[in-house]
Amino acid sequence: MHVAKDAIPVKINAPGAIARQLPDFGIADGAIGAEYFTLNAGTDLAPLLAGLADDACHAAHWGYVIIGDVVVTYRDGSNERCTTGDVFHWPPGHSVRVDRDAELILFSPQAEHEVVMEHILDKLATA
Repeated sequence: MHVAKDAIPVKINAPGAIARQLPDFGIADGAIGAEYFTLNAGTDLAPLLAGLADDACHAAHWGYVIIGDVVVTYRDGSNERCTTGDVFHWPPGHSVRVDRDAELILFSPQAEHEVVMEHILDKLATA
């Protein structure tokens, strides 16, 4: 199975951020989805995660940084920088800030991540 980037449905289209989400990528009977994020430098997801448990994303992600530079902040205050060419795993309890325009591919458990994505959409709608 393969899907072209432009064929992945856009879930979030906000200034500085486009999130494409394919909720059923054929992994684990739809439990894991594929996502393609395009994020501009200066994008900080922390304000959009406010109101979730610990004000953080509670879905795990596995992925690859196609290009860019992002800083992941975890609940304990530690930070991790992911940059062009990095493969990563972000456990639940994180936020992301973009230091350099980035494109990321993520694989995420959909039950957990869909709640986060809907929360972000609600925040954007009231902004």
